[in-house]
Amino acid sequence: MQNTIRRKPEWLRKKITPSSHKAMEALMGERHLHTVCEEAICPNISECFRQKVATFMILGALCTRACTFCAVSKGRPAAPDAQEPENVAQAVRRLGLRHVVITSVTRDDLNDGGAAHFCETVRAVKALDESIVVELLIPDLKENQAALEAVARSGAEIIGHNVETVPRLYHVRKGADYERSLRVLKMLSDTNPAVATKSGIMLGLGEREEEVLALMRDLLDVGCRYLSIGQYLAPASGYAEVVEYLPPERFEFFRSAGMEMGFDYIKSSPYTRSSYMAHEYRKRSDNKEA
Repeated sequence: MQNTIRRKPEWLRKKITPSSHKAMEALMGERHLHTVCEEAICPNISECFRQKVATFMILGALCTRACTFCAVSKGRPAAPDAQEPENVAQAVRRLGLRHVVITSVTRDDLNDGGAAHFCETVRAVKALDESIVVELLIPDLKENQAALEAVARSGAEIIGHNVETVPRLYHVRKGADYERSLRVLKMLSDTNPAVATKSGIMLGLGEREEEVLALMRDLLDVGCRYLSIGQYLAPASGYAEVVEYLPPERFEFFRSAGMEMGFDYIKSSPYTRSSYMAHEYRKRSDNKEA
């Protein structure tokens, strides 16, 4: 795939300072852990690592799908590391985290898509302190009902599954299906209504305003109440092309429109990513209800 890297506007020139990553990288290396911050080349990595915040990526660093917007490496992954749940828990303890976000690569090679590993990781973190908030960001698990029900009952307070973009642009999301992702979110919510479900989308791939608003209504219809909206940034040449850099006021427009529709909380800005400032969602939605 050929594309052109468009020059970023002024509001998208966040600096990455690798020197601020050393302590976090050392801890992850010591525990043989991965973060999506590093694997997906997140532009917020320096800001988050300086604050000792990271999103753990379990089940290895190789994904079985080949989405054209994502920098995570594709390939044949190894068997899950049985020590990984405890290693995540010990890293959480060392960092003193009170809100933990755990995601994974897509593991279509596993019968349950990695659901049991997610559940074991939640148990390990909760064993440290039941009051630690655990947020999971899961792949679609191939809509495996038993796997989704297990994750929904894992003890995590928030479970996210990203629809990523509007259905017309799903050619960037290899192996995925928009309607299936909606059913996944509904199944999570129906199985355990105490769990808050969350999704995330990228703007800048060529979506139209009415398509984004329709997507928001679809999410609300399946019980999703948290949403993240951020600017798509191509990781390098060869990935899906950035069609547009939206100015900050467009993100505020969609945030405001979504809140009026009925979402409990929306984080929307050019640099918003699925787990960016993840602790805000419950806090802000609680304040909304107060």
